[in-house]
Amino acid sequence: MIKTGEIKAKKQIVNLITYGMGQGFNLVTPLLVAPYLYLICGPEGYGKVGAGMAISFFLIVIIDYGSDIVGVKDVAVNRDDKAAIGKILSTAYIARFLLLLMVLAVMALFYCTIPYFSREKELFILGLPILIGQFINPTWVFQGIENFKGITALTISAKIIYVAGVFLTVKNTGDYIYVNLWWGMGMIIANLVGFIKLFRTYTISINSTSKDEVVIFLRGNFSMVSSQLFLSLQLYSPIMLISFFTGDAMAGKYKIIEQIVVAFKTYIFLFFNYLYPRVCYLLEKNVKQGLRFWKLYNGANFLFITLSMLVLYLLARPVVSYFDKNASDEIVGLLQFGVLIPLTLAISIPLKQLVLAWNYQKLYIRLTMTMVVFNLTALIVLLHFFEIYGVLASLVITEIITAAVYTIVIKKKLVGLN
Repeated sequence: MIKTGEIKAKKQIVNLITYGMGQGFNLVTPLLVAPYLYLICGPEGYGKVGAGMAISFFLIVIIDYGSDIVGVKDVAVNRDDKAAIGKILSTAYIARFLLLLMVLAVMALFYCTIPYFSREKELFILGLPILIGQFINPTWVFQGIENFKGITALTISAKIIYVAGVFLTVKNTGDYIYVNLWWGMGMIIANLVGFIKLFRTYTISINSTSKDEVVIFLRGNFSMVSSQLFLSLQLYSPIMLISFFTGDAMAGKYKIIEQIVVAFKTYIFLFFNYLYPRVCYLLEKNVKQGLRFWKLYNGANFLFITLSMLVLYLLARPVVSYFDKNASDEIVGLLQFGVLIPLTLAISIPLKQLVLAWNYQKLYIRLTMTMVVFNLTALIVLLHFFEIYGVLASLVITEIITAAVYTIVIKKKLVGLN
């Protein structure tokens, strides 16, 4: 038993290191490209790239249709049953294909007819490959079966293609339109390799599912996807609203702060993705063991985030000067205030793991929708009075309230278990 426990512990450490390498590369590469883009494209072009990417990332939620949460859990629970996983994949990918066609058609129409989009239709249309890449994306399956080597390989490959494409094609101010194209091309090429591996491992076929099962899948995940859309709106709307209300130059300033803070936000979300299937699996088998695992990893991660934010606060000026040589006091102050966002996320996201693992999906959906409405309202009001500081404050307040509600729910659950 001791040997078995030691083997499992070593496997978890190897998985964490492997996953960490890939996600570290995933976080660092945009930071390497950002100063170059800011220099070549200028604040306005950089702001436009950020707005275009935010729209694509928002639409990704529709393509995923709950795969990142519900799909991961379904695969994790059935990890030893190839036939069951094949059925899950067949149903999910048929649904994803239908959703992809719908989103591409609607957004192409929007980009060509609505004035806000049509002014930059080349930028937005060239961002559509991001959606195609996400449709193919098999990482949610790899997460469920804990194939972190596969995830790391796909992640690194996609980002190498992105970085190479940017440095080869973005040479002038107007070339900002190609940035999001290369993000999408990297996703398509890398994820296609992963999907082929899935196709060879599991039986993915129209014959493995039925029209009724696809309809049930779409209906069953609708509420979860709706909540994820609201959450995505909270994540990606700030730069779009700043661009719309205050202009692309201000959006470019915000993009610098977001680029730095989002590296830690993305890390926190990816850490959630790493732990979530294992937390679900362990809580299903043994609650005490699951909670012990959850506390150990999330506690260590919170300590890491806290120390990182302290360092970032102290080194705000040299960090900002990496992106903008002028390093204005305004942007430095914004970054120092912005460190509160990863800190609050490092509390709320681990609590979210338990809420979802214990099947409080309905509560999660209601809370998410409520908090997004609150956040957007606060964001618009505070943006008017305090500009970017108001946007950052609205995000921090929202996460604090969300964490408080999660804590109350989890305490009640623990009392019930005892």
